[in-house]
Amino acid sequence: MPTYEYECGKCQFRFERKQSFDEEPVAACPQCQGKARRVIHSTPVIFKGSGFYSTDNRKHGKSEEHKEPAKGKEEVSGKEKGK
Repeated sequence: MPTYEYECGKCQFRFERKQSFDEEPVAACPQCQGKARRVIHSTPVIFKGSGFYSTDNRKHGKSEEHKEPAKGKEEVSGKEKGK
């Protein structure tokens, strides 16, 4: 059974209740009887394994295809070799 956190809009009192999924949310604050609302928290996510980084998904052949020749090294064609 999950535990839900609530906060009162009137007195800012925070409290928790264990409730099933199909139960109605608590509407009244137990301290001042003001309107209570359920507090939503973000869930921490931890990614483990390969495939979560941009470098893990790349195919090595494609990245080398688009590379330009290194500076300082000029290619000599067959016609220029004979001169």
